[in-house]
Formats: sequence, structure tokens, C-alpha cells
Amino acid sequence: MTLPRTIVFDLDGTLVDTAPDLIAALNYVLDREGLPPVPFESARSMIGAGARKLIERGLEVDGRVTSADDLNRLTREFVDYYADHIADASRPFDGLEAALDELAAQGCRFAVCTNKLEWLSKRLLDQLDLSRRFSAICGADTFGIAKPDPIILQQTVARAGGTIGATIMVGDAGPDVGVARRAGVPVIGVEFGYTDVPIAELKPDRLIGHMRDLPAAVEGLRKAPPPS
Repeated sequence: MTLPRTIVFDLDGTLVDTAPDLIAALNYVLDREGLPPVPFESARSMIGAGARKLIERGLEVDGRVTSADDLNRLTREFVDYYADHIADASRPFDGLEAALDELAAQGCRFAVCTNKLEWLSKRLLDQLDLSRRFSAICGADTFGIAKPDPIILQQTVARAGGTIGATIMVGDAGPDVGVARRAGVPVIGVEFGYTDVPIAELKPDRLIGHMRDLPAAVEGLRKAPPPS
């Protein structure tokens, strides 16, 4: 495998520690419904499948079942609040920018493939001065498809100007490993993200515990023999 020209990242729990602001928005919506807040550590593992799923999981904690219309309303309220507070406490994971600098110097390009809405993803990355680093930023609404459907990854790579055969996926949870496997792309798992199933159990091709380890993981995949 030659050095991948495109490295595609998940956003929440991979590039940026967004949990504080996502959980604040969730608990804002729950409070408006007269429900107690979800504790931080419990809510952290609920992140990763988009706002609607996060709200569904938050309601389930209190045993609440809601109608589709109410869930749509709550999702709108969540998005409105979250958009105004999207970078109050969210920050890039330690070592991210140095890792991107090192990989960019080796000729890699970068893209984001997330189940977050595209405009929210861009707003977050704009506020953190990270958008300029990515050739494409694609969300679940960009193509009307969410991870783990491989089409979202294939289309993200195409939009970034890359080829799927020269791509690596980096993510923190099942949808990231799943989309990579379905697209035939190697995947690096990060241990510091948000997942209800430990990332190691999902058997990514490489596993890292800090962003400083990302360039070495990419290099390891470059040198790995092709699958038999």
C-alpha cells in the first residue's frame, strides 16, 4: 500500500472533544421536557449517531417514549441551542494539529465524514480554526446517507479529490469501523472517543491512545502487507 493521499476523520470524539457542548444541549432539551439531566459519563457514550439518536437515547434513560412529531420538535430545539453554543467548551483533542502538520508534510490530504449535520460540522470547525485543513467536510445530510453506509465515505473521498483505494478512515466507534470495512478501507481507531462498545473490541487495523501516535499508525498501515 502506498502512502494514503486521503485520511478521512470522524468528527465527534475523534477530531474534537465535543461531549461537553453536546451533553449541555441534550440536557437543555430534557429540562424543557421536565426530565432530569443525563449524567455526563452516561451521556458521553450516547454520542456518535447524530442529534436525533442522542435525544432518543436521552429520553430512554428516563423510560420516555415519544412520538415522531415530538422527536422532530425536540431535535429542532436541540439544534437551535447547540448551534449557539457549539464551541463553548469543545476543543480539538491534544496533539491533533501537530499530527495533521506532520501528515500534510508527507503529502496527505484530509477530509471529515461525520453523522453530524454538515452545516453544524463546518460551524464547529470554523470556530476552532480547523476548517481550512480539510478538503471536504461532509455530514449525514450532505448526501442523505449516514455511516456505516459506505456511500457516504466514497462520496466524501471523491469530494476531497482522493481515491477510495488510497484512503484511511480514522474514528472512535462502530459506525466508523463499519463504514471503513464496507468501503474496503483500512481504519485506525482512537481510544479517547465516544462509544458504548470499546473500540478495541471492534478490531480496527490500528489503535491509538493519543493523536501524537497517528502518523506512526498511518506509516504502519503503509508498510503492512496487503490482505491475503
